[in-house]
Formats: sequence, structure tokens, C-alpha cells
Amino acid sequence: MNSSAENQDDEHAALKGVLSTERLATYVGWAGGDKARALELYALNTALSEALYTPLQMLEVALRNRFHTTLSAAYGLFWFDAPDFLKVGHQVEQVQKAKELLTEQGKPLEPGRIVAALTFGFWTALLNTVYEDLWRSTLHQAMQPDARDEKGRGLSRKSLTRPLTPLRELRNRVAHHEPILEWNLPKHHANIVRITGWLSPAAKAWTHARSRFLSVYPAQPIALAKQDAQGCP
Repeated sequence: MNSSAENQDDEHAALKGVLSTERLATYVGWAGGDKARALELYALNTALSEALYTPLQMLEVALRNRFHTTLSAAYGLFWFDAPDFLKVGHQVEQVQKAKELLTEQGKPLEPGRIVAALTFGFWTALLNTVYEDLWRSTLHQAMQPDARDEKGRGLSRKSLTRPLTPLRELRNRVAHHEPILEWNLPKHHANIVRITGWLSPAAKAWTHARSRFLSVYPAQPIALAKQDAQGCP
């Protein structure tokens, strides 16, 4: 074994103690057992996760604030407290937990503080089937009036749920440092930018100016050895 290979094995062995065998196993599998390649893939996964963080963050903040502003105008600042307004169990629980935490911290139960504590999943759940009437009557107003889907059609609730459902999972995988290389990341990045533009052209322009994803994503397809199918979007 040459010194370069020995150094790579030493690096892999040292990182196993920090990253855990289980975390590295996915990358070793993708690399077909090549330990040096596995570490390269891990580094690429980290770089792409970092590059996606900025556009994902803007999407989440824009969605939250546009939805909150629209619903506040129609139903008042405490729209989430209206009887039977929230129809999904975890949404009700999140609002209650946010209030409890603010009370414990001695902070006032202001609408802005409460909504800031609600997760991306809370906001995307407002696009569930049970909220179809809300979308038609009110929530569609959170989108730009001239917003069109990729086929040039006016937006429906499903125009958002189709791309946002996998984006919610991708956001969570990025936040928890999980593997994302098997995902169709260029497609999802394009959806992030598109939906952000539907919400706010200014937010889309800000994302375009600061997102590093297109410069970080490799020009050539990422070669991954086949593993058990996981149904990654």
C-alpha cells in the first residue's frame, strides 16, 4: 500500500470515530467501498447542503410571512386562535407549545412571536386538502397575482403542494446533516426559486444574488453506486 492510500485509510478511520460508522456507511456504499471516494462524497454532500441552506431559508421565511400577512388581513392577527380554523392536529399542538414556551420565557404572546416559532411543516400543512376552501377564498392571495406554474397556468393549491412536499423533507435532511446526493437537487433548487418568486419577486432576486448552489453543483452527474431503492424524489 502506498503512502497516499495509507493516509486516506487513516483519515477514514479517524473520521469514523467522529462521524460514526452508520453515517459514513451511506457514502461508502455510494463509493462502492472506495474509502477516499466516500470522503469526497461526504464533503460534496456537506457543500451542497450548505449551498441549499440560503434559498431554503428564504423560501421558508417568505412562505411564513406571506401566509401570516394574508391570513391576518382576512381573519385578524390571531387567526390561528379562531375556533376550528386549524384542522390538522400537529398545527394546533405547535401553536400551544409556542405559547407555553413564550410564557415560560416571560415574553408576551404576540402574534409575531408565535408564528416565528412555527415550523415549515406548519405552513405547508395549510395547503393540505382540508384547506382547499381556505385556499380558494383567501390563501391564494399570498401569491403574486401574475404567478404562473411551469406550464403557464394560474396557480392552484396543488401547484404548491407537489413541489413543497419533497422540499419539506429536503429542508429537514439539510437541517439534520443527512445524505441528499441521491436527490434530484437541480430540480428542487429550481422549485425553491420558482415558489419564492410566486411569493415575492424581491425575495427571488435576493436568492438569485446569494445562492451558491449552481456554482457548487458538479457540471457532471454525481456517480453513485446503486444501493437499496429509497424512492428519493
